[in-house]
Amino acid sequence: MKYLHTMIRVSDPDATIRFFELIGLKEIRRMENEAGRFTLIFLAAPGQEGVAEVELTHNWDPEDYAGGRNFGHLAYRVDNIYDTCRRLMDAGVTINRPPRDGHMAFVKTPDGISIELLQDGRLEPAEPWASMPNTGRW
Repeated sequence: MKYLHTMIRVSDPDATIRFFELIGLKEIRRMENEAGRFTLIFLAAPGQEGVAEVELTHNWDPEDYAGGRNFGHLAYRVDNIYDTCRRLMDAGVTINRPPRDGHMAFVKTPDGISIELLQDGRLEPAEPWASMPNTGRW
């Protein structure tokens, strides 16, 4: 058995791709299906192509994807959680659960899917993260 991918439905593919690029994923392939009126976009971290991918499904006819929390979350290990969260914040992404412990943070995609960021190893707690409150739900 081999894990292939996780699919999430997205309303704005460009915004979602920009979000995942901030974490470090890249688009690796795209398929348009005119008959089915949808686009599939596959993303992966460098070196993880074909191993652990995210499939973005964009249905061309508008749908409301309210919530997103019922999906659960995707999790990614990062080299430096503080640098990753700073890059996300600088791009306007809300850090819903800051990495106060130097180990874990949560953010959301433009469609409200929770993304867990986990530090590779542990960093010492540092400001401004150590005293930053949670924002919203994650």
